[in-house]
Amino acid sequence: MAEESQELSLDWGFELPDEVWALPEADQDEQVRYSDDLCQWGDRFFIRCILPVPLKGQGDYFGWGVWAEVEAEVFERYLDLYDADGREEPPHPAKLANKLAPYPGSTLGTRLLIQFQDPDERPTLTLSEGDKSRLAQEQRDGIDAARHHEILEVCEG
Repeated sequence: MAEESQELSLDWGFELPDEVWALPEADQDEQVRYSDDLCQWGDRFFIRCILPVPLKGQGDYFGWGVWAEVEAEVFERYLDLYDADGREEPPHPAKLANKLAPYPGSTLGTRLLIQFQDPDERPTLTLSEGDKSRLAQEQRDGIDAARHHEILEVCEG
């Protein structure tokens, strides 16, 4: 009997920031400009990013494909560097614009830093060293296979 080996997904993504997603479709069409990478809703600006959580012992990570809300100046700077290598740019403050169900409380509005990458990669997000949340702890220390499986079950459930 052959063993079944099921690869666990290495990412989970959100189509839009939660508040934008919650708008009625007609309001989205009228009020929101967005692409796969950028979103503007009135005077609010969002960039799609990866929030990596290392997978212990695998040399890889689980990537949350989330939206970060940024100030207009950061959004403009990202547009300026959109086709350039932004890795030398200092990180900028941002706020998480999606609720991650596997984490207690709400992750919505969590403060973090956005680091631009080269043109082929989405910016990455890092929680602050002082953040004591489970998400921050897991980003610093990584997750094991059981936690990886648990996260996917919650997301898919």
